[in-house]
This record gives sequence, structure tokens and C-alpha cells, in this order.
Amino acid sequence: MNDLQQSDGTPYQILGGDAGLRRLVNRFYLLMDEVPEYHGIRKLHPADLSGSAEKLHLFLSGWLGGPPLYVEKYGHPMLRARHLPFPIGIAERDAWLACMLQAMEDCGIEDALRTALLKAFFGTADWMRNRAG
Repeated sequence: MNDLQQSDGTPYQILGGDAGLRRLVNRFYLLMDEVPEYHGIRKLHPADLSGSAEKLHLFLSGWLGGPPLYVEKYGHPMLRARHLPFPIGIAERDAWLACMLQAMEDCGIEDALRTALLKAFFGTADWMRNRAG
């Protein structure tokens, strides 16, 4: 995430630290649960989203320049390996990104950071794809 470092701090700091990150992650999963356009990715998750939300929060903390909470609790994220059991194609990637973009907009993340984060999220989400379509 070094390419996201900004003059006024890390993305984690700019988002408002732990509280700001939790707000973003909670909004993301609320949208996933409620917006019909995200049903395709919602069905890849367990009925109770609290564990997924906690893991995303822990991961993003370190990924965005904050405390490496995920690594401290679970070790190396091994993102691609952990997502291989789930069919992730272009539609799932794009739905995940749209949901995150809406969450960032809803949380009032300023344009420059939102654009930088979306670019970084795209690279990671695209790398998670394990099927062509």
C-alpha cells in the first residue's frame, strides 16, 4: 500500500483510524446484505456476516497502513488461497468493487483517497479471480 501513502498520513490514518475503518467495513457489509445488485457476492458469504466483517477489518487495518491486526491474529493473509473455494469471476469482482465504492462514498471518503483506494482494491480483487467469466 506504499503507493497510497499521502502527505497527510496513511490511508488508515486518513480514514480515521480504527473507528473510520470499522465504519467503512460495516457499511460495506450492510450494503452487501441489502442491495440487490450485490446478491451475487452476498451468497458467497455465511448467513452471519460478522465474522467476514471482522476479518476484512483486521486485514484492511494492516493493508491500509495501520496495525497489522490480521497477521497478528491469523498469520499471513494468503488472500488468493483463502478465496479459491469461491467462484470469483469478473461479475463477482465488479460487484465487490461497486459495493466498496458505494460504501466509501456513503462514508464520505474524499475523492483523491477514494480513487487511490479503488485502484488498489481493483488490483487485489482482479487477482482473486479464479474463473474467466
